[in-house]
Amino acid sequence: MQFLEQTWRWYGPNDSVSLQDVKQAGATSIVTALHHIPHGEVWPLEDIQERKRIIEEAGLVWSVVESVPVHEAIKTRAADADAYLERYKQSLANLAACGIKTVCYNFMPVLDWTRTQLDLVMKDGSKALYFDWIDLAIFDIYILERENAHQDYDMSIREVAKEKFERLSSAERQELEKVVLMGIPGESDITLDSLKASIAVYAEIGFEGLRQNLLYFLDAISAVCEENGIKMTIHPDDPPYPILGLPRIVSNAEDLNFIIHEQPGEFNGICFCTGSLGAGPKNDLPAIFEQVKHRVNFVHLRNVKRDEIGSFYEADHLDGDVDMYKVMLGLVAENQNRKQAIPFRPDHGHQMLDDLNKVTNPGYFAIGRLRGLAELRGLELGIIRAKKAE
Repeated sequence: MQFLEQTWRWYGPNDSVSLQDVKQAGATSIVTALHHIPHGEVWPLEDIQERKRIIEEAGLVWSVVESVPVHEAIKTRAADADAYLERYKQSLANLAACGIKTVCYNFMPVLDWTRTQLDLVMKDGSKALYFDWIDLAIFDIYILERENAHQDYDMSIREVAKEKFERLSSAERQELEKVVLMGIPGESDITLDSLKASIAVYAEIGFEGLRQNLLYFLDAISAVCEENGIKMTIHPDDPPYPILGLPRIVSNAEDLNFIIHEQPGEFNGICFCTGSLGAGPKNDLPAIFEQVKHRVNFVHLRNVKRDEIGSFYEADHLDGDVDMYKVMLGLVAENQNRKQAIPFRPDHGHQMLDDLNKVTNPGYFAIGRLRGLAELRGLELGIIRAKKAE
C-alpha cells in the first residue's frame, strides 16, 4: 500500500528550524514559499530555482508551495485586479517550469489565521495557540471599535468582555492587538486603520460577492494551471466563521462543494485542514472528507479542543474534538487511489521542551511538530498494517 507523502513547512533560510532538523524529524518533502517577495509581485524564476537548490542539496524535495498569496486587489476585484492576476499567472508558470506544481492559497479577507493568544499554558507545561471569543470581542468592540460590533456577540460574551477589558493593563491591550493583527510569519502585519478600511470594503462585497470574486480568480488562472499541470489547493478559513465583520466563504461542506462544483476544472482542489474545519462545531470532518476527497491535493493535520462558547485551543494531534483516526482512515483509503501520494504536514504544534526557550514562528516549533508527525505517521502505519491483515 502507498504511504502519504510526509512534508514539513519551512520558512526559508532564516527559519530557526533547519533543513537538517526537518530530516531528523523524518519528513521527506518541504512546503515553503518566497516570503521575501511582496504580495502581488511576480516570483522570479531565479529565486524559485535558488530555493529549490537549497532544499535539494539538503536531500529533500520542494513538494508544495504554501502560499502564493492572493493580493487583496484580486479578492476585492478592484480596478487593478487584472494586473495582479497576470502577475499571479506568471508566478504559477515559473513554479511549474521548476517542477513545483502543487500550490496552496487562501481567500480569507485581510487576515490569515486569527488567534487571540500565542502561549496558552497546557497542563503539561507546553504552550498552545488559542482563539478566545471573549478576547476577540474585546479587540473588536474596545480596541478596533468597529461600528455595531457588539451586535455580533451574545450578551453573555459582551458582559464578560467588558469586565475583562476594564481589568487589562495597557501592555495587555497592546499585546492582544498585536496578536490579532499578526500577519503570516515573514510578512508584514496590518494596522488598525488598514483593517477598518478593509472591513468597509468587504461590507459592500458581502458573502456572495466574495464567492464570485473567488470564481473570477479561478477562471482567470484556469488556463495556465491546466497547461502546466498545476494543482491549486484552497485552504479553509481559520477560524471557519465570520469574524470582525468580514465574510468567510471556505468554512464548511457547503462552501467546499460550491467551489469545486462551480469551477469543475481538475486543477481546482482543496487543502483539507482538520484544524481549521475542526474549529467549526457543526463540521463533521470525516463526512466532509468523503464528499470532497477527489479534489483533496494537500492535507494539514491538526487538532483543536473547543469549549462551550466555541473558543478553542490547538490540542495534541491525536487529542481533541477532531476524530483523527477516522480522518486518517479516509485519507489512507483515498491515497491508494492516487498515482502520486497525497502530501500532508503536521500543522502547528505545541511549544515544548527546549523550544520553550527559543524564539520561532508561532505554531511552527520544531519539537511540537516532530511529535505530531511521529504520532500521525504511527497512526497511518497502524491503519495500513491492519488493512493488510484483513
